[in-house]
Amino acid sequence: MTQVVFITGASSGIGRATALAFVKAGYHVAGTARRAERLSELQSEISALSTSQGEFLPITGDVTHAESIVSAVAQTVEHFGQLDILVANAGVGQRGVMVDAEWEDLETLLRTNIDGVLHSIRACVPEMRKQGGGHIITISSVAYNLVSPYAATYAASKAFVSSIANSIRIEVTKDNIKVSDFLVGRTETEFNENRLGGSIKRSKSVPTMTADTVAEAIVKVVKKPKNTVILRFFDRLLVLGNRLVPGIIGKLAARQYQ
Repeated sequence: MTQVVFITGASSGIGRATALAFVKAGYHVAGTARRAERLSELQSEISALSTSQGEFLPITGDVTHAESIVSAVAQTVEHFGQLDILVANAGVGQRGVMVDAEWEDLETLLRTNIDGVLHSIRACVPEMRKQGGGHIITISSVAYNLVSPYAATYAASKAFVSSIANSIRIEVTKDNIKVSDFLVGRTETEFNENRLGGSIKRSKSVPTMTADTVAEAIVKVVKKPKNTVILRFFDRLLVLGNRLVPGIIGKLAARQYQ
């Protein structure tokens, strides 16, 4: 039976690339996002694929509203008859001095990066329980443990995501539900340009990967589950460095985000 993937933030970046990767691999995908026109464009691109593929179901929704995601999950199950995999991807960035930042920006980040993940998990797990198992994939960041001046709220939101992933993994083991937490490093997407508070200058010293690279790894982890995924050696060094020498890493981070 073809597995069904529910992806939040599917209209751009990692979410969009992941939807394409899963469909190409033969999975059915329900993709949700606020921008209906972007989802329609993605559906058209998928329909034009000549390779063997799964089906794509676009659903307009907003992860900051629990009822919207509950409805999206219900539409997914009604259409496909099941829901096997959640990719909790929707997220936004923010930069600037925390106490000076616009509260609207901070609230948007918190509601999206924190509430959005909670709403997605809480909506999907009951359906996974009904069918005897599933797989939750959270999209966190290598910034989750970073001393990150000028990106403090974003880093804290990703610390929340990783903490939730590691904790609920134990809670849902009895339901045969796996949980994989992706600590993603800098990726070439619209994320930087859409960062609340303004974008940042790209540093040549920080390597950038493509959204397709992340998407391929997400498909791979469904086939070979891991608890935590860090894709590059540089990113592993960054995570380790913040454990061992957080002050030094914090100063380096300040140059990136100020």
